[in-house]
Amino acid sequence: MKPLVRPHGGGELRPLLQGGAERTAEAARAATLPKVRVSSRERGDIIMLGIGGFTPLEGFMGSADWRGACDEMRLASGLFWPIPITLSTDAATAAGLGLGQEIALTDPDDGHVLATMRVDEKYRIDKAHECVRVFKTVDSAHPGVKMVMEQGEVNLAGPIKVLSQGGFPEKYGDLFMTPEQTRKLFSSLGWSRIAAFQTRNPMHRSHEYLAKVAIEVCDGVLVHSLLGALKPGDIPAEVRTRAIAALAKNYFVPSTIVQAGYPLDMRYAGPREALLHALFRQNYGCSHLIVGRDHAGVGSYYGPFEAHHIFDEIAEDALETRPLKIDLSFWCYKCGGMASGRTCPHGDADRLQVSGTQLRKSLAEGKPVPPEFSRPEVLDILRAYYAELDARPAGAGSTSR
Repeated sequence: MKPLVRPHGGGELRPLLQGGAERTAEAARAATLPKVRVSSRERGDIIMLGIGGFTPLEGFMGSADWRGACDEMRLASGLFWPIPITLSTDAATAAGLGLGQEIALTDPDDGHVLATMRVDEKYRIDKAHECVRVFKTVDSAHPGVKMVMEQGEVNLAGPIKVLSQGGFPEKYGDLFMTPEQTRKLFSSLGWSRIAAFQTRNPMHRSHEYLAKVAIEVCDGVLVHSLLGALKPGDIPAEVRTRAIAALAKNYFVPSTIVQAGYPLDMRYAGPREALLHALFRQNYGCSHLIVGRDHAGVGSYYGPFEAHHIFDEIAEDALETRPLKIDLSFWCYKCGGMASGRTCPHGDADRLQVSGTQLRKSLAEGKPVPPEFSRPEVLDILRAYYAELDARPAGAGSTSR
């Protein structure tokens, strides 16, 4: 069997999660340190650093790495990195911290300690500059832009020691897998060519088609679900992953598909986020990333295939994980099945565009969903979720993770 792709940077996985006696001692020390509460996005980044998903980073980026990631998609060391991984706080908190000081980073929801950090640098950034470079817009309606513009005035940089996985293993069980675990699983299955399918939605027929195209040229597919926070209106992870499990059970050969989850929040950075998705899937052991239409996009901020093109703009040695680019897919009534722009000769009148946005809209409004759109087992789970939403008292809302 061929070896799996190497972790990013060419070395070994570098998980920052402490264990055993070291974790016990560090947790006791953290109780005595000044506390800085992190955002939901930063919590996800801490957990990814902890499990080795952001190998080889040792913590949150300083000003040189922030600038390099924004402007050149490279760190000061020259290592490819397409999106800044930063931690911020308010000016008053930052002013009270000295360089070299140790702090405890706490969960935004319940305040428990996620990690400790040595403050090596404090710096301010041009938030609009980051947004233009990473998101290609400063429109506050863009959820990623909103996150950056609302973060603290001062960034804190330095190495971290991670003490918690934020409750993800307890909530999601075996679905929450670390890069070490996926690599061991792939090796046990005899896989070396693995395509990652990134999803923040239940899989409809178009997604199923993309995954099956990948299976034709790879040993298997990792359906890798985002478990962190989403934008309002998106379907929660626990519902989405049950729907994906039903699809996998009924419509895939068992030895060709694995479902797992990872702890990040969506940034909705389109092409840049596609690169980040490929980077950390390399750490998970995936040789390819399925890149379809409007990968990691939102609204109309990005062209439908910008995430395809950006892989052609980076250096050949930037990543070992390669994009598996697939054209717009749809149901063609004349072809009698799913097809893409590269395989179907028919016109728009014969095509049904399969859209996650339209699927959510139809379900939320109680409208019928064509069988060409989604499998019945998936629709049953999603209809039950929307029926539960309708039955809740006004203002009860739903959680994003």
